[in-house]
Amino acid sequence: MHPYRTHKCHELRSADAGTTARLSGWIFRKRDHGGILFIDLRDHYGLTQLVVHPTRAFFDELTRAKLETVVTVTGEVTPRDESTINPDLPTGKVELVVNECVVECASEQTPIYLPGDEECAEELRLKYRYLDLRRETLHNNIVLRSKIISYLRRQMEEQGFNEYQTPILTCSSPEGARDYLVPSRVHHGKFYALPQAPQLFKQLLMVAGFDRYFQIAPCFRDEDARADRSPGEFYQLDMEMSFVTQDEIFEVVENVCINTFRKFSSKIVDDAPWVRIPYKESMLKYGCDKPDLRNPIEIFDCSEIFLNSGFNAFAGAVKSGAVVRALPVKGIATKSRSFFDKLVAFAQSIGSKGLAYLVWDNDEIKGPVKKFLSDAELAALAAAGGAESGDVIFFVCDKPASAAKIAGEIRTKLGRDLELIDKNVFKFCWIVDFPMYELDEESGAPAFSHNPFSMPQGGMEALLTQEPLEILAFQYDAVCNGVELSSGAIRNHLPEIMYKAFEIAGYGPEVVEEKFSSLLNAFKYGAPPHGGIAPGVDRMVMLIADQENIREVIAFPMNQKAQDLMMNAPATVSERQLRELHIKIRGKEGAGKA
Repeated sequence: MHPYRTHKCHELRSADAGTTARLSGWIFRKRDHGGILFIDLRDHYGLTQLVVHPTRAFFDELTRAKLETVVTVTGEVTPRDESTINPDLPTGKVELVVNECVVECASEQTPIYLPGDEECAEELRLKYRYLDLRRETLHNNIVLRSKIISYLRRQMEEQGFNEYQTPILTCSSPEGARDYLVPSRVHHGKFYALPQAPQLFKQLLMVAGFDRYFQIAPCFRDEDARADRSPGEFYQLDMEMSFVTQDEIFEVVENVCINTFRKFSSKIVDDAPWVRIPYKESMLKYGCDKPDLRNPIEIFDCSEIFLNSGFNAFAGAVKSGAVVRALPVKGIATKSRSFFDKLVAFAQSIGSKGLAYLVWDNDEIKGPVKKFLSDAELAALAAAGGAESGDVIFFVCDKPASAAKIAGEIRTKLGRDLELIDKNVFKFCWIVDFPMYELDEESGAPAFSHNPFSMPQGGMEALLTQEPLEILAFQYDAVCNGVELSSGAIRNHLPEIMYKAFEIAGYGPEVVEEKFSSLLNAFKYGAPPHGGIAPGVDRMVMLIADQENIREVIAFPMNQKAQDLMMNAPATVSERQLRELHIKIRGKEGAGKA
């Protein structure tokens, strides 16, 4: 007989009754019923109930044993009484009557109580993550993550992609988030950087003649944590293709995502092709570039209606360059005054000066701003918002960017508070036609708005003939249920277009040649048209596992301060290590000094 187990803890069934079995695992629960000890034994796979009679020599030892003690038990598989069958367990019709027991490793009292569903402080969960990972939900999430990654690989291979590895130690990137730097021992005063993404390398693979690349790629960015973003490191399904159009990239991503979400979730998943929403339209209708399409509320612009109205607060603002965004909501006219007051307070908390609204109550229109509007203006608002009896329209007035942000956050809050969001569906979309440039807030000059290495729509002609803020790029984001899954682009593979694109953003050719010499020089030796994208693996798993925080699908995440409480990282290092790297730590008073 195997020294540790003949079966795993999820395998025994009624057909095994009368046989001898050996199991190994952790003591998950204990119950003393009339002097007989019942133990739920847990391993990676499931649970089996053990029965220990007081006549056994090890009875007292198991009675004293703490939960999470590791044991190996041998005994007879016995059918349970009809009244004690547990239909929720695969092994619920049998139990193991223990004849032999070996305590493999005794446990101390755990700082986290594992059998219950009680909330536990995040600090404790992260410090004792190896215990937290024993919890069923989190344990299953990590197993699910493994299966999803394996399935993603198979999907990519079936579509003709090959997986290639790119360097982890590379050069610092002048664009994007902050780098994690790695000092070189050999090259005094010089640093490697951990890759924010394999962007340059995957493009160079296309120049090298590899046609379809993918990688489950680790990426490193020194940025703050969010519910859908882990600080430090994350993984993405990185892909790049040569001689490819935007439509072909969309087709690959749609196939992979739809197949993956349908395989691992019972929710309804959008069919292909996903809806495509231009960036400008998304900012108007949803107030953001990652809209949750499960929310039926759509924002519309009504600046023209207020421009010459008697509502001077809005009319004067519109004449000064502000806009008015409206949010029509069906069937909430009977909500209490406190509902509207709380919504106004929320709007003010996110930067709005207030929140105007009109209520269509049967044949009467009510609301604080009604007295300032003519019948024709009220009719125009009703027509624009499709308002009928029982409906309400809310209004936000501000500069375009602020109005979009505020209206978007109010839309999200209304969708959640009014339970308008169907939680049983995955709604996907593409955000397309991002602007190539935007105005820099400090200088007022054109600056890259998204990805400087994207191909402008219209190529060189667009750069030469169009106003910078009117130029669109072949850039796109994939969005699911309000979560940005990935960004991608058709790349600019022509040196002359790269020089011109950077010139418009205020960078001379010498800057391009210094900062991006590897890519630029490679393009001078013949680069194929190419493009790609990189869906976030962590976010995909988070959505499929129906978790609200990305830390619930990562085995060993950092906390919100980018600390690993379990391994005590980041930490100080020895003076010897610092000397080898020619590094001296300065105090805060020395910061910023040469």
